[in-house]
Amino acid sequence: MAKGNINVSVENIFPLIKKFLYSDHEIFLRELISNATDATLKMEHLVRIGEAKIEIGTPKIEVKINKENNTLHIIDEGVGMSQEEVKKYINEVAFSGAEEFLEKYKDSDAKETGIIGHFGLGFYSAFMVANKVEIFTKSWTDEPAAHWTCEGTTEFSLEEHDRTTRGTEIVLHINDDEQEFLEEARIGELLVKYNKFMPVQIKFGTKEKELPLPEDAKEGEEPKKVTVDDIINNPAPAWTKQPNELEDDDYNAFYKELYPTQFEEPLFHIHLNVDYPFNLTGILYFPKMSNDMGMQKDKIQLYQNQVYVTDNVEGIVPEFLTMLKGVIDSPDIPLNVSRSYLQADGAVKKISSYITRKVADKLKSLFNNNREDFEKKWNDIKVVIEYGMLTEDKFFEKAQKFNLYPTVDETYFTFEELEEKIQTNQTDKDDKLVVLYSSNKEAQHGAIKSAKDKGYEVLLLDSPIVSHLIQKIETEKENKVSFVRVDSDHVDNLIKKDEEQASKLSDEEKEKLKERFETVVPKEKYTVQIEALDSKSAPLMITQPEFMRRMKEMQQSGGGGGMFGMGNMPEMYNLVVNANHPLASDILSAEKKEGSQKMIKQCLDLALLSQGMLKGEALTNFVSANFDKIHNS
Repeated sequence: MAKGNINVSVENIFPLIKKFLYSDHEIFLRELISNATDATLKMEHLVRIGEAKIEIGTPKIEVKINKENNTLHIIDEGVGMSQEEVKKYINEVAFSGAEEFLEKYKDSDAKETGIIGHFGLGFYSAFMVANKVEIFTKSWTDEPAAHWTCEGTTEFSLEEHDRTTRGTEIVLHINDDEQEFLEEARIGELLVKYNKFMPVQIKFGTKEKELPLPEDAKEGEEPKKVTVDDIINNPAPAWTKQPNELEDDDYNAFYKELYPTQFEEPLFHIHLNVDYPFNLTGILYFPKMSNDMGMQKDKIQLYQNQVYVTDNVEGIVPEFLTMLKGVIDSPDIPLNVSRSYLQADGAVKKISSYITRKVADKLKSLFNNNREDFEKKWNDIKVVIEYGMLTEDKFFEKAQKFNLYPTVDETYFTFEELEEKIQTNQTDKDDKLVVLYSSNKEAQHGAIKSAKDKGYEVLLLDSPIVSHLIQKIETEKENKVSFVRVDSDHVDNLIKKDEEQASKLSDEEKEKLKERFETVVPKEKYTVQIEALDSKSAPLMITQPEFMRRMKEMQQSGGGGGMFGMGNMPEMYNLVVNANHPLASDILSAEKKEGSQKMIKQCLDLALLSQGMLKGEALTNFVSANFDKIHNS
């Protein structure tokens, strides 16, 4: 049996790194500025622990464009490198100087510096846009400066240089087909996208600034203007601070900084701050929501040590919270080598669970501290809460304390309060609680009025996922509660009553009335039911069996009928005829068959019209007939 070492050829790896490691060429700027940031943070740490006894002031990173020479420059005031360090950190592919630094100073607070690098590959992203890269660098020690040059091959040159200032300058000679990276607008765009909150000041050009007028300024005196560095980033964004350091105005100002085109202020915020068993900070905002859940997503920005990674946070943020806005930052988030997207593992699940719990606790606190304000905001936040209850079992449990059930009269109950309110008069023959609800207050107005006239409470549940949610609630409540839409099966048949309504018609008359209706209405669409209702109730009502209506709604929202192999649910309705309404007697007493059929047809049209179900040719004919009736009267 033979054993040996696999020989990996750098000549083969180098082109792969340049071409395939980073899918977006623009990433090179993020990587080089991350390296410059690491160099600066290392310098600050060495000064802080007393190893480097020098004055560094407020260091910055500078980005410059030289169109004449086709070059882009990234300049830092960090630790710099000696010739030996250049050989070690630059020429050894995938050797991470950041990892080595953290290991060397592990007994100090080096891990708290925010040093970014992990893989030691970011520098080579420069060759995606440049045919030649130069490094001019001088170490903070007394070592001579170094000049490294490479033209995108495995060959390089390294020599001493006369540079006297500490730090490193990377010079990229931009390829002819990457000239966009010599445009100020393009570089400015990338700096804002990836480096807007980097922990070291980043200078990109200069700008004019007006000085405040002195107290003794003369009338009409113009303020003086000075040229200052244009610092494009905020090195200390709100999420890096402790919650007790910030006021509501600070959170709202940061929201505008994140979303400059968003004019409305957020409803409220949640500040995330945890250091065990993982490090995570961030701020999540609840904006005003619409019922279109798909339009809300991809508004949370993911950072790693203040370096922008992505706005696709699926996996680390529970799906129901992807409709929020804000920032999450964690050095413990597992990323792929190019730091472009998440890699799922156990840490991600822990972080996701923590975020879920933190949001639930915040919502409960808001509800307990100011219920009136919480109720006012309910319509703007309910879609997030209901979606969370549907998709996250732990959130469902916690939400019992703050999830609200509004009525059509704009009063709000928790489920516990609702049970207490309706248990005396809204139970079925098996003592199961019957919760009546409307999904459209205007369209179901007649059914709502009928139910309220009988003393029933009617909820207004109009979110797009209501059918799925109520099914989950019924299951979690162990089928001790049943949600019934107010225009579904006739509610008087579902709710146990102390006194049954007496019928004005005999059994024989009710059967005859049913037969007359069945000769007019299509049997494949309607099931005729003769019920003894209050004489003030409508003569004719169209309802749909609750099961079929709910399955159809779930099918339309992505589940239900189709998922059980039932195909498209047929349109089936109940036609409930009020045997105690005077019109029932009129239909029975009509002398001619044609007369009763005409009356039934008109009643059906009116019932359909009241529920917005009379459409097309049938609606046109109905309107035309009524105009003729007015004309002939």
